[in-house]
Amino acid sequence: MVRLTRLNRAEMVLNSDLIEHIDVTPDTVITLTTGQILRVRESADEVVRRIIDFRRRVLDPVYASESSQPGGEGAGPDVVIEQAEAGE
Repeated sequence: MVRLTRLNRAEMVLNSDLIEHIDVTPDTVITLTTGQILRVRESADEVVRRIIDFRRRVLDPVYASESSQPGGEGAGPDVVIEQAEAGE
């Protein structure tokens, strides 16, 4: 999930898995797989950056553990990932 801002400055959280494509018209227009169209204040590059950052936090346990430590990058992960011990 990524936080974005609609053109009217209302904040929203978007499930990035639903994005079909992003157009720049000059507004950033996000078309979802559901057919819904969203216009946001962030640039297409910023939307992509936020999606990549979110997926890193979810999929990379090293990134998640480093950012959750005091003094680590960022404010901490939104998702806690635990690894199972070998043999469990």
